[in-house]
Amino acid sequence: MKDRFSCQVFVMIALFTAACSQNGYEDLESFVRESGAGLKGKVDPLPEIKPLEHFVYQAFEIPDPFSSHRNRQEKSDRNELQPDLKRPKEALESFPLENLIMVGSLRRGKYIFALVKAPDNTVHRVRAGNYLGQNFGLITEISEEEVKLREITRGSADEWVERASVLMLQTQERK
Repeated sequence: MKDRFSCQVFVMIALFTAACSQNGYEDLESFVRESGAGLKGKVDPLPEIKPLEHFVYQAFEIPDPFSSHRNRQEKSDRNELQPDLKRPKEALESFPLENLIMVGSLRRGKYIFALVKAPDNTVHRVRAGNYLGQNFGLITEISEEEVKLREITRGSADEWVERASVLMLQTQERK
């Protein structure tokens, strides 16, 4: 019985070996042979590197853009825009201008007032000459649709810069 089993195992191993020995990779071998036939082994040379030309900075009359030292005359010119830091703050100066909403306007005689809603849901009546926002925003003009401001902020070189801003009337459609 043992001999018969050994014989069957031997026959099966021989059949498997014979099945695997068939040459079934001719197409793969021909592809590998033909794929390298059109290749060329030439690489273009690298472009020539030109040497850098040296440049000497000789603009001595122009101020150094990287220097933090400023001329005293320049500082005094910039400081004419400086806001009055000792002035008592008004109620709407504690909120950013983006958070304030113009909800209406009132006219009393020749004066026009704007109604401005703060983030704490209180409505304030303001007029030209009042301040809004955290950037020293002085109200210069009020109309029925908008409040025009002149804000003073610090610029990138630590100088005071003036910019115009507008607070538009907020209607139901815009909310």
